[in-house]
Amino acid sequence: MFTKILIANRGEIACRVIKTARAMGILTVAVYSDADADSLHVTMADEAVYIGPSPSRESYLLGDKVIAAAIRTGAQAIHPGYGFLSENADFCNKCADSNITFIGPPVPAIEAMGSKSAAKNIMEQANVPLVPGYHGEDQSAAIIKQAADAMGYPVLLKATAGGGGKGMRQVWSEAEFNEALAAAKRESLSSFGDDTMLVEKYLTQPRHVEIQVFCDNHDNAVYLFERDCSVQRRHQKVIEEAPAFGMSEELRKQMGEAAIMSAKAIGYQGAGTVEFLLDVDGSFYFMEMNTRLQVEHPVTEMITGQDLVEWQLRVAAGETLPLSQEQLTINGHAFEARIYAEDPNNDFLPATGKLAFLQPPVESEHVRIDTGVRQGDEVSVFYDPMIAKLIVWDENRDKALQRLSKALMEYRIKGVTTNIDFLYNLATSKPFINEDIDTGFIDKHHDLIFHDDELSLINDLPIAALYLVLAQSSNANMHSNINDPHSPWNASNAWRLNEAHVHSFGIDYNEQTYPVCVEERRQGSAIHYLITIDGNTVDCQGRIDANTLFTNINGYMSKAMIGGNNGQFSLFKQDGVIHFNRTEIDLGEQNTDSSAGGLNAPMNGTMVTLLVELNEMVEKDQPLLIMEAMKMEHTIRAPAHGKVTEFYFNAGDMVDGGAELLAFAAETGTATSDEAES
Repeated sequence: MFTKILIANRGEIACRVIKTARAMGILTVAVYSDADADSLHVTMADEAVYIGPSPSRESYLLGDKVIAAAIRTGAQAIHPGYGFLSENADFCNKCADSNITFIGPPVPAIEAMGSKSAAKNIMEQANVPLVPGYHGEDQSAAIIKQAADAMGYPVLLKATAGGGGKGMRQVWSEAEFNEALAAAKRESLSSFGDDTMLVEKYLTQPRHVEIQVFCDNHDNAVYLFERDCSVQRRHQKVIEEAPAFGMSEELRKQMGEAAIMSAKAIGYQGAGTVEFLLDVDGSFYFMEMNTRLQVEHPVTEMITGQDLVEWQLRVAAGETLPLSQEQLTINGHAFEARIYAEDPNNDFLPATGKLAFLQPPVESEHVRIDTGVRQGDEVSVFYDPMIAKLIVWDENRDKALQRLSKALMEYRIKGVTTNIDFLYNLATSKPFINEDIDTGFIDKHHDLIFHDDELSLINDLPIAALYLVLAQSSNANMHSNINDPHSPWNASNAWRLNEAHVHSFGIDYNEQTYPVCVEERRQGSAIHYLITIDGNTVDCQGRIDANTLFTNINGYMSKAMIGGNNGQFSLFKQDGVIHFNRTEIDLGEQNTDSSAGGLNAPMNGTMVTLLVELNEMVEKDQPLLIMEAMKMEHTIRAPAHGKVTEFYFNAGDMVDGGAELLAFAAETGTATSDEAES
């Protein structure tokens, strides 16, 4: 066994590997960039080596620097984590040349699966079922489009060197094809240095089910069952679970054996994941094989009781697999929710900022937190915006889902916008609870998850209004004049001489502002609040106790947990979370000047390319430029028919969020300052 390893990664996966290595008595070496000098993985490791500036292409992606750090510290092996160099065959060869063990599969396996097209050819020869598609060598746009037309729309464009949803586009009609292909090729070239594409038939109601496989160099291979990763946005996973719901033992065995067949077809060693599309009729199709550990590996660990990183280290050191297929069993059910710094209400746009307050739920045998950050750390523009992975386990799916909902309710983060509210709404939605899930789940149930329906307006806003009135009363009582507690100036009940006690304010909810009128009425010893919103009036009572709001609305009693972040409030109810803030009612004195003259960057990022010439006439919604931030492309489109009179940035320039990107003259000759769509 190794005595010292280097982790060629950062964040939560670096911390995850360090924990297992420490438990096995193995010393660890971290590598870090400027942005990560004070990061958690650097603190946890026994040694750390600086490898360059913050951009990953100048640090974590430089294999020569990583290998030099391993040689300098005497590390015998390198664990690549996932992303960065984890599937880089050239890096693996350089490790071998330096007599350093790469903790992963052999080079031929990485090369075989590194191209989605080549992988499909290999799987076709191995009789692994494939989705109909084109993955040929002729990469002319006409040939790829001809294949798409022949299959019929919708189709899915995928970068053959891709992963994590990069270089991937759904195309719903022939009219969309050319622009989608150009965008997918551009994103693939930027992310992987390769713009080779494949196109395949897009199944409209598939599930994304993947099999965890492990192989050693003694010709042993096992599958550690399956994970359902169907809930995705932008082809990136949001919530994963293991085992997959509705999976018969027969189907599990069929998919597991197909996964082993896939691994053996390329002489695989180590941890790998074979990903399948599972159709509604029970048929399944090979999609791709990831030749590394997956982000969602903890759910497999929770249901099998195995440490997959330990398995990786033992296999890389030449040992046999710890268990045979017959010794592996499934125990209970697990979920993983990815906690991101992002804004689900703004198309999941990544967010940056300082984690001013960070309080995860308490870890136990049921709750696990994998993270690479601490309170006070920065979520920067340079890397993936994941804050943590929340993993829960219990003896069955229903109980595990209750664990997940409770843990999300208890997660507290201030300083950056996160997806916690979104995850809670998703996890508590009836379709998710009832296993009505496929890869289009979020789009299909958008209004339900985001509480955009009329029922949410009627049921949720009175609770929000009641909380704001009760919180105001509680806050006023804490700061009242103790010399004269009976003074009307200390009252927080909207007291007016000879008038009804009425509060008037606005609530910002789902990107709209609703005027609210709350009249207080005392009936005996009880205070009732008549809350009128959008023409509907309800009778409410309530109280706040610690972090819980207790309500009685028209005779229906319920409770909700309270959270807050930068003036935004969250009330976690049994059927979802209300996210809102209080605002003053607009009296009509707002500035309506729209002639500022430019479009703004949606967030910090890098300018990728300018798509039009200065003074070239463009149509409304025509792409003008492309930015990249946190591994995502953002297309800035024309707000009207007109022309760009000036670009303020060139390709490669760093851009601050909110910065004016260009000057645009509408057809009438007046400039517009509408913020860009992305």
